Amino acid sequence: MAREITHDATGPLKLDESDLDDEKGDVAVCLCGLSEEYPFCDGSHNATTGEEEGVVYKYENDDADGERREIEEIVFVGE
Repeated sequence: MAREITHDATGPLKLDESDLDDEKGDVAVCLCGLSEEYPFCDGSHNATTGEEEGVVYKYENDDADGERREIEEIVFVGE
């Protein structure tokens, strides 16, 4: 499964003990690229449930209620 994700970050974010969740005691770093709180996980990955292998998806809204569309290809500028 592939997803087209646009990131706005311009550099690294250093994590320290202040990033620990008071209730859970952990730090969850987003690996799907959909989180509104990127680089922290906010559960938006739940929107990816049911993705099919070999299909490329575009998520219009990066949350569990967002629209998911199949796209045929991703074309990069300059190619």
